[in-house]
Amino acid sequence: MANVTDLQTKYSKLAQEYSKLRAQNQVLKKGVVDEQANSASFKEQLKQRDQSLRKQEQEMDSLSFRNQQLAKRVELLQEELASKVDSPSQHGLETQCVFDEDLQKKIEENERLHIQFYEAGEQHSRQESELKTRLQELEKDSEQHQAVVGGLTTKYMETIERLQSDKARLEIKSQTLEREAKECRMRTEECQQQLRLSQSELNRQVKQSSSVIQEKVPFNDTKLIGYNSLNVPPHNRRHQLKARDVAGQALSFIQDLVAALLNFHSYTEQRVHIYPLDSSIEPISPLNQKFSQYLHENAAYVRPLEDSFLHLHQSITEDTVTVLETVVKLKSFADNFSSYTHFLQKILPYQLKSLEEECDTPLCTAVLTAKNQELQSDMKRVTSVFEKMQSYINLLALPSVRQDAMPQSSTSAVFTQLAACLHSLHDAIKEMSKHYNQKASLEQELPTITQKLCTTTECLLGSLGSLISSTGKIATFFSNNLDFFTSSGYSPRGSTLALNPLQAESMLANKKKAAAYISAVKKARPQSVPYSDALSNRRVLTSSTESREGLSQQVQQSQDKIARLEQEKEHWLLEAQLGKVRLEKENQRIADLEAQLAAAQGGSLNSPPAAASTPVQSQEEAEMEPSAGEREATLCTSLVGMLCTTPSVEHVGDEESRETLIKTHYMTRVGELTTQLQISDSKAVHFHSECRALAKRLAIAEKSRETLTEEIKLATQKITRLQDELATTKRSYEDQLSMMSDHLCSMNETLSKQREEIDTLKLGSKGNAKKNKGR
Repeated sequence: MANVTDLQTKYSKLAQEYSKLRAQNQVLKKGVVDEQANSASFKEQLKQRDQSLRKQEQEMDSLSFRNQQLAKRVELLQEELASKVDSPSQHGLETQCVFDEDLQKKIEENERLHIQFYEAGEQHSRQESELKTRLQELEKDSEQHQAVVGGLTTKYMETIERLQSDKARLEIKSQTLEREAKECRMRTEECQQQLRLSQSELNRQVKQSSSVIQEKVPFNDTKLIGYNSLNVPPHNRRHQLKARDVAGQALSFIQDLVAALLNFHSYTEQRVHIYPLDSSIEPISPLNQKFSQYLHENAAYVRPLEDSFLHLHQSITEDTVTVLETVVKLKSFADNFSSYTHFLQKILPYQLKSLEEECDTPLCTAVLTAKNQELQSDMKRVTSVFEKMQSYINLLALPSVRQDAMPQSSTSAVFTQLAACLHSLHDAIKEMSKHYNQKASLEQELPTITQKLCTTTECLLGSLGSLISSTGKIATFFSNNLDFFTSSGYSPRGSTLALNPLQAESMLANKKKAAAYISAVKKARPQSVPYSDALSNRRVLTSSTESREGLSQQVQQSQDKIARLEQEKEHWLLEAQLGKVRLEKENQRIADLEAQLAAAQGGSLNSPPAAASTPVQSQEEAEMEPSAGEREATLCTSLVGMLCTTPSVEHVGDEESRETLIKTHYMTRVGELTTQLQISDSKAVHFHSECRALAKRLAIAEKSRETLTEEIKLATQKITRLQDELATTKRSYEDQLSMMSDHLCSMNETLSKQREEIDTLKLGSKGNAKKNKGR
């Protein structure tokens, strides 16, 4: 129910956040609408400015026309004045004065109009530039607002969809939790009812048994320690199941640790062959050769750890008694762990010397040398922790060899110290991984670094991460089960003394004898074998016995060959993993190059249209150009032909037609150039708009990718949290069920004990009655 409340709280918070985002979206939409209205008003003002500009241009044209007319009139007046200079009459002087005044007025008016026209043109150009600048700013603001609105709309839609999916998922989870809670309540009520019935029955039986014991039992040997030690303890099935479960969990952790150690040693061997000298180019030093040879033998020391612990787990069954004195397979695991510790001690000097060789290389910096020294201290620390663990594991294996090797009071201290050593090993490997990461980052900056070394270093860091995970799990597991390891699972009834191995052996022997007796009683007697069949079987047995030695030798040779092939298989598996990593990196690099090539080809495909337009235009111009014969025919009509050829008699004095032809020619040429310019501008604008659209799509795709990445992370975290909650709920239910089962088992055991005591009392009472009758 607490989970349902938390989910409802989260949903309410998400709804509040959605309402806030929706309000912000409305405000942004309103701002965008206002900006669009402002942009429309500014465009309207720009149109009005353009209209006023066209009017002023028309006025300028009219003024220039009038100016030309006045200039012609002034020329005519000057000619008339020059012709009339020779007749200085009074009427001519008056006319001259009138013309001069008129001319002066026209000149002043012309200057004033020129000044006004210039000022109007300057003001118009200034206003036009200001309006264009403002229009560009407003367009940019509008585009930014549109982008913001689009992004927010997309974000809000995604948020709404995510919230709806979360709501549906939370509702499903709430219904599931409610259903589970209802089932748990029903199960609890049933268990409580059974418990009440059992308690009432047990109370009745206890009263009856206590009355029988007080009246009939003359002597109770469980009250005296000396006598009670002679009693055989009952078989603790719950302890055996717990021991097997713990051994199974430890086996999975040991398997992870073995895999991590194999990878660590193998990748260390690969690195020795690559750095500081690459064995494929030049031979490595004798020290590294010896070090590589020892590392190649790591599987012979690491694999037996898993095999011996697997045998230990298989030896712990429901029918055995699992204490330190009876676990014989622990000695084999301790021996294999000691051999691996000796292997670490053997390779430790070579590891230290190999790091010193790396420090002696010319490109090794002072910081890298310091990291190598830290790694040397880390390796020494890891080896010393393994030596301590070896000592404690050997101590735990001693009671199975010699019964008086270690007192029961020291067992708890040994387990506690072993747990502390496991935590120390986890810390030491974590420190070594941190220093190795720092060293790898420093080596990336070296100029001689190769891709093969980078790949091997990454694999080595991955194996160190696996070592950190496995050692941390083992340390946590050992600390959590420390109470179980230090507790005595078997003891005589009513006593706190530990189980004697002889008592455990006798108990198991008696149990086996009873089981064998029952099976023998139930087993049918086999039929007798005829004498002739027995003789033939004896001859076959004799011949098979003679060939047994040869077959055993073949089996031994096959086993040796299988072991050697297993080592080679491990080596080639590691080689395959390394090759796979290299192949992935090469594929990634090829994909990047193909993407770059595609991008380059895309750029070259976008540029040819501009170039292609030129041939088209040139082709059009070629088609528009006349042929040689037509060119000669049109020379007389074109401007160049008129200037270069001898004009005909009818066009000699036609100046107006010549000016018309010149004007027509240049206007046609200007029109053609304007058309070409407009086509080029339209293509440039089209390409620019396409580039902007592609850039926007790229930005939107990047944003969506980041959003999806964050959503995937959140979904993964939610899945992990839900899985943890499910595991916790499942574990709590299993613990409750196991507790109830244990309680019922203890109740049944108490009932059986009371029944045995009642039967004993009844037999004693019958014996006393017979004695009394005999008297």
